[in-house]
Amino acid sequence: MPELLEATKTISRSRGFAKRLIDDSKNALAVIAEIKRRSPSRGLLSTELEPKVIAEQYEHAGASCISVLTDSEFFGGSVADLKSARGAVDLPVLRKDFTVSLNDICDAKLMGADCVLLIVAALKKTELAEFHNFASELGLDVLVEVHDEPELNLALEIGAKMIGVNQRNLKTFEVDHQRAVNIARKIPSSVVRVAESGVRTREDAIRLRDAGYHAILVGESLVTSKNIATTLNDLRV
Repeated sequence: MPELLEATKTISRSRGFAKRLIDDSKNALAVIAEIKRRSPSRGLLSTELEPKVIAEQYEHAGASCISVLTDSEFFGGSVADLKSARGAVDLPVLRKDFTVSLNDICDAKLMGADCVLLIVAALKKTELAEFHNFASELGLDVLVEVHDEPELNLALEIGAKMIGVNQRNLKTFEVDHQRAVNIARKIPSSVVRVAESGVRTREDAIRLRDAGYHAILVGESLVTSKNIATTLNDLRV
């Protein structure tokens, strides 16, 4: 741990993930475009996914930020995917993975991530607070993911500045399209709001924008799209 922490001091300043979402959302709903090889619910999504190429397509199409799955077991991702994507574009990048230790946060910084994910359902409150503070001290933004109101309350208690509402049930994989809308009413206006999972159509995006979200995180719809530019543009409402 001390060696990892020392190594993070050599990494250049982060690109400002949350700030980019705030700035871009003044003109249209910001899109966090995800690089995702497969999912537990749908299996393999793309056999020819090249992180560098798809990251460039996302940037050219108007994405505000990029999310990269680095978990190999469930999503087929890797650290190499994140490094390749971030090196190809100027957009801020989220390391999308299960953050369960301080080492994971150091690793995210070392691989070039600008933001890390903390899932409330996977952590104790003490861990959530410790990890959030530690990541912030390293100069990383933190996306705190919630699924319901009790989890939202926990996120707010530990001082989360950016909250993602995941509309997918982690056990059944079913998507509740009303979940993010309902929870949005409980999120303070000072918090950056992100809606995750199940955002597929322009109508989905409009509903979430009108509910007060700054951004949407979209993976499967973009990765499987035959025309990324058109699909992404439809979501930037």
